[in-house]
Amino acid sequence: MYIIAENIHIISPKVKKAIAERDAKFFQDLAVRMVEAGADAIDLNIGPQKRHGHEILPWLVKVVEEVTDVPLVFDTTNLAAIEAACETVTKARPIINSTDARAERLESVPAVAKKFNTRLIALTMAEGMIPVGADERVGIALEKIIPHMLEIDFPIEDLIIDPLVLTVSGTQEYCPECIEAVRTLKFAWDPPPLTNGGLSNVSNSVPNELRPLLNRTYMVMLMGAGVDMVIADPFDKKLMEWIRVVEERDDSTALNRLLLKLHDRVAAMEELQPSDVDMSDPEQVEIWKTVQVLLNKVIYTDSYLRL
Repeated sequence: MYIIAENIHIISPKVKKAIAERDAKFFQDLAVRMVEAGADAIDLNIGPQKRHGHEILPWLVKVVEEVTDVPLVFDTTNLAAIEAACETVTKARPIINSTDARAERLESVPAVAKKFNTRLIALTMAEGMIPVGADERVGIALEKIIPHMLEIDFPIEDLIIDPLVLTVSGTQEYCPECIEAVRTLKFAWDPPPLTNGGLSNVSNSVPNELRPLLNRTYMVMLMGAGVDMVIADPFDKKLMEWIRVVEERDDSTALNRLLLKLHDRVAAMEELQPSDVDMSDPEQVEIWKTVQVLLNKVIYTDSYLRL
């Protein structure tokens, strides 16, 4: 599993302060620790940054490249900032995050990715509301995004489709549909595009103590559907351990066997069954309940997951 570290994000007060103060040591220490924790790439999310993005993002690139060689992901809607970062990067091939199928973005962002020979994340979002159904999301990829990439001769192997992980709190019906979209995209084109998900989005607006289990459980389910990469927190040691368990097929504990069963059920287009779960084990029960919420079988409430 290819892990893009999410931790340099403008929404974090510490990150925002460090950017304002141009605190290079803060970002360098963080970058080193993320790579040591297992990150394969580092997301540099500076938000829109309409006024200063063209200065901030190249500065971050220089600072982080001084201490690590992993690919950097340029995460902003400020295209001038992305171009400046592409001109600055000297090490690994970067990723632009992101375009979508709206005409303005589709006409501009892929052209920059092609110009600078970067990989590109494309969100399955067009004009208007985000589509709910898996078929709609895949349709946007097949009917709008991929045809445009072919038109401009952008290599499909460098295209990463993101079918939009959204929060279980308020948009619960989107959660299973995203899983199905990932699965379908693996068969939608030859060669199939890579797929990505912003993992922690699934637990946005959820109480902090409930977020990790939602993220970890959804990770295993997305892996069952065949996701290639995620933007996630490499400092979540249990998340990284669960990924390892699935990848190495480690069935040495009862918990591990449940995680593998969950993965395999999703891979087989099946649902986890009560018989798969030791209902006398509180940890396994927590996972069972979390799966029911993520499959939209039980209406999400904080109290349900707490009990």
